[in-house]
Amino acid sequence: MVSIKDIAQACGVSTATVSKALNNRDDVNPATRERVRETAKALGYLPNAMARALKTNKTYNIGVLMVDKADSGLKHHYFASILDSFKVVMERSGYDLTFISNQIGNQTCSYYEHCMYRNVDGVLAACVDFASPEVQSLLGSELPVVSVDYVSDGKYAVASDNEAGMRDAVLYALRRGHKRLALIYGEPSQVTEIRKKVFFETLAAHQQEFQCDAEFTDPVSLQEMGYVVEGKYLHPELAYQLTQAMLADPQEADRKLPTCIIYPDDICAVAGMAAIQDAGLTPGQEVSVIGYDGHPVLRMLGPHLTTIRQDTEQIGIKAAELMLKMLRKEDIPPTERVRSCSGRLLEGDTVADLNKK
Repeated sequence: MVSIKDIAQACGVSTATVSKALNNRDDVNPATRERVRETAKALGYLPNAMARALKTNKTYNIGVLMVDKADSGLKHHYFASILDSFKVVMERSGYDLTFISNQIGNQTCSYYEHCMYRNVDGVLAACVDFASPEVQSLLGSELPVVSVDYVSDGKYAVASDNEAGMRDAVLYALRRGHKRLALIYGEPSQVTEIRKKVFFETLAAHQQEFQCDAEFTDPVSLQEMGYVVEGKYLHPELAYQLTQAMLADPQEADRKLPTCIIYPDDICAVAGMAAIQDAGLTPGQEVSVIGYDGHPVLRMLGPHLTTIRQDTEQIGIKAAELMLKMLRKEDIPPTERVRSCSGRLLEGDTVADLNKK
């Protein structure tokens, strides 16, 4: 293995000069610094991570917490895409990523203890139960932590604009003549509560404008009629069952079926379309469907899914930028501790225009 001594001999300088040049110190002649760095590269020199950690008190290692209730982890397209862009930016700055869990070998530990064991410089909490005491303990620790889609007072976070996303989905359906909207939402979380709240608020705010019946905009009535029900993120089987229940033969003759169903994610939306088809109805015509996430592969299926695309690339980039500022101990004003990323509605073929009928 190439050492600093080998580089010093090749350049005809002292080992101290090589060390300063490799650490980009200002007290080395620029020409010498460049010559040392080029020689180190040519010889294939790699710095020793342990030695660098002792010298700088940094490991250049970032912990990643991706442990959700559904155990989807890297199979979750949304979070996997965020992690990919986060990884690119962090690696450009010399950082490696390590996954954090509550297990070290055969021994159970807390997330914080695992972070201490791995000696990480910071943590990205991207897919986790934020209500967990373990996670709250980590957020309250001295470690720099950036959370994704979870905002709390004084903490650092990057979030998709779920308010705008749900509002766009509801208004799109209303503008296309849909007056009976249904919502299947995910399990309890901050994101879920935001989406539910905006769903009800948007219907109520535009009730007169789109001449919707009061019962189809009232939260209590919608839930009692089975128009708003709890599902699970990335759980197609449950989404299929809930859609079946919504479309079952009504017990009362005057009960009206929803004309458009909004799902918690695109995988659930595709399962919902299968349930609609199995009920003898045509997805996108007799019952419309809106997904969430903007999964590129699922949108290729026919009919093309109308969905809310979340900008995962920007979320990952902004999370990395925020993390780097924290690691450099830069001053971050309170107004910049939480960063929002806008998505956009992608029109497909699954929302019928009832105004033309």
